[in-house]
Amino acid sequence: MIDFYLNGQRQQCADVSPDTSALELLRLFLGKTGTKEGCASGDCGACTVAIGEPDGQGGLVYHNANACIMPAHQLHGCHLVTVEGLARGDALHPVQAAMVDCHGSQCGFCTPGIIMSLFTLHEDQRHRPAPLTQERLESALGGNLCRCTGYRPIRDAALSMNEYPDTHPTWADDPDLPRNVETLFTDATQASRPAPRETTGYAMPRDLASLRELRRQHPGSRLVAGGTDLWLEVTQQLKPLEDVVDVHQVAELNTIEETADGWWVGAAVTYRRLEPLFAEHYPAFAHLMHRFASSQIRNRATMGGNVANASPIGDTPPVLLALDARLALDGPEGQRELPIDSFFLDYKKTALQEGEFIRAIFLPRLEERQLKVWKLSKRREDDISAVLAAFSWRLDDGVMRDVHLAFGGMAAIPRRAPQAEAALEGQPPAPAAFEAARAALRQEFQPLDDVRGSSEYRLVAAANLLERLRLMLHKETQTRHDNNTAEVCLDAYAH
Repeated sequence: MIDFYLNGQRQQCADVSPDTSALELLRLFLGKTGTKEGCASGDCGACTVAIGEPDGQGGLVYHNANACIMPAHQLHGCHLVTVEGLARGDALHPVQAAMVDCHGSQCGFCTPGIIMSLFTLHEDQRHRPAPLTQERLESALGGNLCRCTGYRPIRDAALSMNEYPDTHPTWADDPDLPRNVETLFTDATQASRPAPRETTGYAMPRDLASLRELRRQHPGSRLVAGGTDLWLEVTQQLKPLEDVVDVHQVAELNTIEETADGWWVGAAVTYRRLEPLFAEHYPAFAHLMHRFASSQIRNRATMGGNVANASPIGDTPPVLLALDARLALDGPEGQRELPIDSFFLDYKKTALQEGEFIRAIFLPRLEERQLKVWKLSKRREDDISAVLAAFSWRLDDGVMRDVHLAFGGMAAIPRRAPQAEAALEGQPPAPAAFEAARAALRQEFQPLDDVRGSSEYRLVAAANLLERLRLMLHKETQTRHDNNTAEVCLDAYAH
């Protein structure tokens, strides 16, 4: 049974298969066809909806999400808002009115998703008034593609929506709605036993003990957290998912624990929740988040899922390799820790044993080390890497120490470049040392050719990113000596 609120009305849906998406639930079970299917892979944003959850202060906070790759069962205990739920009779919501007046829609297929992303932005501005900067606008709409109008009318609508009267939806008049959703949400998250997977094929444990037991009984079940990758097996490969264990509400997997040496991040913590930690302690990681998928994905995707997925072009693993991160693994046979560079074995093959799962990832403090992360992709936002480089080092009396050079997109697994690291270790950041490191890269990697880039392109790009690091270090040295602030190269961001 999926028990949730839809546009202010309680819904209870029974006999929903484990691999049903929120989009299918809306269109096929509930007859709400305003939400469209475009790419069915979380790329275009046509299926964007708003998910409301309790904010802990008696209200609801909304985030946008791709309904096409969201497990329908994860709607349990939430308030789902779709494009049908925004207007107040014939009076349009400010976002809708602005889109009409600014001619932000042509064929209209992508418009519902754009409307819902702007709705969550509008809600955020209502509760946290702040100037609508270009950065905030790009973050809100980076996961929505439009094939007709171009983006200027949509941008104009976003910039003007706050000038319209606050014609809020009828459901927003209900003072009991936040409390009712909170009660449902609390009931959904505090149950101490797994859901009856025998009848649904979908289990949602709430604590670590229940998860371990499920893994003991069903070691072959598929684990899902945000669903942003696993659900592509359903939508793109048409594979059924008949035995699913949902970990996104396991309490122990949702914690961020600070220690003297760093932070243990639970495997089910979303990237959205990690953004403040990155901004304060890992600015290069925070900068990468501008190019990590889209807001719809960051609201749901987890670091644990990105690591466990073991994709050679995942954005997170090279950064974790550069940081010397560690993994806490768990399962029916007990717990163990593993350095992340021992986790990836071969393409899509990891060190996880039968029934095991990732419980947490340890992020060491940078201390005196520096970190740089650069991503190359065809689109600036909402795209997969062709090459991603994560470099970490420290300067000790003018020479480089603890050099870590990690790459994604260069091999069957994300991995470091030990020969190139050795060429830089103990050397000043001079042209000769970096030339040797670039030569070593060609001996260490034999990338594949694919649609994102040829093998030669990737080799050249990786070497150029090393040269960019040298130029950056040279610039910093020159700045200290002669206050020269010339840019090394253009930054690939509008903000």
